[in-house]
Amino acid sequence: MADAALRLQNLFEQLLGAPLPVRLRAWDGSQAGPPGAPTLVVHNRRALRRLLFKPGELGLARAWVAGDLDIDGDLYTALDLMSGLVWERGEDARTLAGALRDPEVRAAVRGLVKLAGPPLPPAPPPEEVRRTRGHLHTKRSDRRAISHHYDVGNDFYEIVLGPSMVYSCAYWQAPETEGGTLEDAQRDKLELVSRKLGLSAGQRLLDVGCGWGSMAIHAAREHGVNVVGVTLSQEQAAYARKRVADEGLTDRVEIRVQDYRDVADGPYDAISSIGMAEHVGAERYLEYAGDLFRLLKPGGRLLNHQIARRPRRDESAYSVDEFIDAYVFPDGELAPVGTTVTQLERAGFEVRDVESIREHYALTLRRWVANLESDWATALRLVSPGRARVWRLYMAASALAFEHNRIGVNQVLAVRTPDSGDSGLPLRTRTWN
Repeated sequence: MADAALRLQNLFEQLLGAPLPVRLRAWDGSQAGPPGAPTLVVHNRRALRRLLFKPGELGLARAWVAGDLDIDGDLYTALDLMSGLVWERGEDARTLAGALRDPEVRAAVRGLVKLAGPPLPPAPPPEEVRRTRGHLHTKRSDRRAISHHYDVGNDFYEIVLGPSMVYSCAYWQAPETEGGTLEDAQRDKLELVSRKLGLSAGQRLLDVGCGWGSMAIHAAREHGVNVVGVTLSQEQAAYARKRVADEGLTDRVEIRVQDYRDVADGPYDAISSIGMAEHVGAERYLEYAGDLFRLLKPGGRLLNHQIARRPRRDESAYSVDEFIDAYVFPDGELAPVGTTVTQLERAGFEVRDVESIREHYALTLRRWVANLESDWATALRLVSPGRARVWRLYMAASALAFEHNRIGVNQVLAVRTPDSGDSGLPLRTRTWN
């Protein structure tokens, strides 16, 4: 009799102490759970072994990446329904440890072990980062981390990002339902950054973490600026240099494979850092801020565009998301926006404006997911199925995190204000509607 789904539902509900909000379909074809809800498809018993050997988010992530688990139905709805029971609860190890003291929970675990089959730990999917011993955020470790995320093929990123090739939050003047497009929104974001920096012809701009060159090209083409863009990704640099040449901007734009810590040809009139500072790490952030401060001339401006997390009552309890760390952004760290502002001020900057554009990132991510899903067959030819599944899951889950205010994104405008106190900024930097 095919009854694996019902048995799984009962076991999971015993373990979680709450009704399972999604439907289950097991490897034997059986189904259980609320009709009409998105369906969590358990393709094989190996998925259970992954959860048993790595309970919580990492076990689920491995099963998803390997194709042992899938979602039938709306991915966003399924992730939203499961987040409170799995991811948020899984953040507290004490809750899990306390649950295991319950005899009924221990019995459910034994039942899950029996259902899972031979107790051999499955190997992690090949897309998972292989950790090496050593300090975080050295120049060598940062190069490895950046390569893992960005050197997966420019053709793949063209599918996800679209023609703009901008891998950061867009700035939506109007959603697509009102005629706005992703390309319009990314162009508007680059122009917003340019206006905040006050770019004008003949100035020197340093674009830290320049990606595929979009900001550098926009600043040079639209504002007559001379730009140095730095990235640690060889693939990004090659792509950006070709784009610069195609635009006829080689006399104004230089793309380097270089760590920001090695840039020594300042001073610059302005610095843009868009979606790069998340890779810096808490231990290195003051150093990062200090390096950018020294590279600016007096009166020069920095635009720091960075994802932020919500602050914790006990900041020492913060740990990097397991799925993101293992599959997406190795060694990446998020900080509250207040911490970022403080570190910039400690480095000598005067922070003049902080703009939250959290909802804009949710719109951007949903568009990237739609791009990937619409050309899924091509994506699978360009990268491994596991890699494509990583990107689909992380972008969809991130969209929900921005929508629910679990994370945010902020543009911080800071000035290396001279001793005279003249910031060079108008009395009002922006106008509220």
